[in-house]
Amino acid sequence: MAEASSLFLLPFLLLFHHLLLLQSHAQQAYVNNKQLACEINDTVTLGYVCNGVATSCTSYLTFRSTPVYNNPVTIAYLLSADASQIAAINNISDVGSVPDDTLLVIPVNCSCSGGKYYQHNASYVLKQTGETYLSVANNTYEALTTCQSMIAQNHINERRLFANDRLTVPLRCACPTQNQTAAGFRYLLTYLIRQGNDIPTIADTFSGAGAEDQSIREANELSDRQNIFFFTPILVPLKIEPSKENMNTAILKPPPPPPPAPSTTPSSASDGNSRKWVFVGVGVGVAFILLLAFGFLFWFFSRRSRRHEHSPVPPPKLANESGEAKGTWSWSVSSEGIRSAMETLKIYRFEELEKATNSFAEANRIGKSSVYRGSFEGDDAAVKIMKGNVLPEIDLFRQINHLNIIRLSGFCLYKGVTYLVYEYAINGSLCNWLQRKENSIDENLNSSSDKNYSKLDWKQRVQIAYDVADALNYLHNFTNPPYIHKNLSSSNILLDGNMRAKIINFGFAKKLDDTDDQPITTRHVVGTYGYMAPEYLENGLVTLKLDVFAFGVVILELLSGRDPVTNAISEKGDQILLCQSIREVLSGENVREKLREFIDPRLGVEYPLDLAYSMSQLAKNCVADDLNDRPTVPQVLMILSKVLSSSLDWDPSHELQNSTSLSLD
Repeated sequence: MAEASSLFLLPFLLLFHHLLLLQSHAQQAYVNNKQLACEINDTVTLGYVCNGVATSCTSYLTFRSTPVYNNPVTIAYLLSADASQIAAINNISDVGSVPDDTLLVIPVNCSCSGGKYYQHNASYVLKQTGETYLSVANNTYEALTTCQSMIAQNHINERRLFANDRLTVPLRCACPTQNQTAAGFRYLLTYLIRQGNDIPTIADTFSGAGAEDQSIREANELSDRQNIFFFTPILVPLKIEPSKENMNTAILKPPPPPPPAPSTTPSSASDGNSRKWVFVGVGVGVAFILLLAFGFLFWFFSRRSRRHEHSPVPPPKLANESGEAKGTWSWSVSSEGIRSAMETLKIYRFEELEKATNSFAEANRIGKSSVYRGSFEGDDAAVKIMKGNVLPEIDLFRQINHLNIIRLSGFCLYKGVTYLVYEYAINGSLCNWLQRKENSIDENLNSSSDKNYSKLDWKQRVQIAYDVADALNYLHNFTNPPYIHKNLSSSNILLDGNMRAKIINFGFAKKLDDTDDQPITTRHVVGTYGYMAPEYLENGLVTLKLDVFAFGVVILELLSGRDPVTNAISEKGDQILLCQSIREVLSGENVREKLREFIDPRLGVEYPLDLAYSMSQLAKNCVADDLNDRPTVPQVLMILSKVLSSSLDWDPSHELQNSTSLSLD
């Protein structure tokens, strides 16, 4: 009887022992886009656990050069690394700069912090008030850290972050586990995933250093079918040190396999019987695990089936841009597209949306649009009803991640209608702040009649311009392939509770594929009059400079508070556009007086005239008729960075009339 009980328990004991082994040799869990929700302190976002053979080791990070951090010295300063080592491993000069977006390998010392998480500590001084843990983690440090780990290790409330504050930045790194060491992997590299990357391409990039497809999956606990996401870190096990020479150039031959473990010959029949029962126990254990897995899958799909069978009240009527009611419509997408969206976004039930929006009550409608304000467990969100095939927009939001781009949190498909759930920007659109339209049709505005549209001060306007430029720079230069927004306007810029800008409405966005080696033209010209560049209106030409032109108009709106289409009439009887009027302001004589007349009168004299001139000149260059005369977004961002820095130091109590540091005439 005792022998039978032992045999019955054997598979469970073997399973338990196997789980213990897995735990003791476990590798690292992939962050899986959880780093975007700073308020959720998931352990996977806090760092890689200290489970390696060593408590400290040499590890490697990847960093892509930017206009600011583009040589070993500046990158070493940012990442607290050694400039000479960076230069040597990447075969570049210690002081020479490299082209933007160059992939560099950074050697660092990685060690356990408090015996819990591996990390390499860097130190960062905030350049300006308004930077957040998320912006520092994702933008400045290119997702080599997370806002959650920074919050945990700095203990400073995000609302109390100010310029010149010094922050500890725990960079994600790790040391090889026992399993990895046994397989010949001596180093781990933290790689920032680019758009279009998959596990095989990453393995191929570092194949010269011994990276392998399966080892990357195992290192990050990824299944064969599990997706990875753009702008998230992933561990790459390497057998030799990475260098410029062995990155995607040489093929490293795998080391000879270790000798097989010596076999033991059974000494007696009883030993043979014991081995037989071991195999029987293992088989029973595996069967038990498979049974549990099939049971879970049956429960999961049964639950989803019941969910779709439930039919609450029909969805509300939709509205077009003019606010006219339309019937519901349907759209079809591939099952692969839906599957990808489900893996990264929250799937809402229609009942949840009904509850959040009070059954899509008219009081919750934002303006006269198809967007409703909703409350999900106390957190506000914007629920947008969409027509047509919205999968391209969903797919774009799955892959982009920037502080100044509105965040898509989830979606719902119900009776052929798509509901997108976005973060809620409480201060509405920039357009309404500049023009003070309480009851605008703008779909992004909170339509409450008690909204107080006080004036935007100078510093807020410059910060908003910088935020929008930062978002465009991300779309143009930090996504692969780049994206053109194509519909930038003050109505498509929202302001959050801190008056920070967020770009919205990517329905017209254009992806520039690698195959686009010829100029892109279209016969379907769409957009907002006053923001569209002449080459787009006349020839349907689509380039990155299309966004630059529209952004120049936005700067002019920020400066003047005027509509992009003015009330002035030209000699030909046409309305004069704002982008045309700035040329008259900045040409000829009396530029100073003309500029003062152009600036929004609500600012009074509370702005530095020299900086206003710099902004006006920048806007004039952005709206040049010839697209080749317009600056690139990185050039725009560099100028705005200087204007913003000077504006933050500017004291409005100074006698502005005496601000003559720039000669305007």
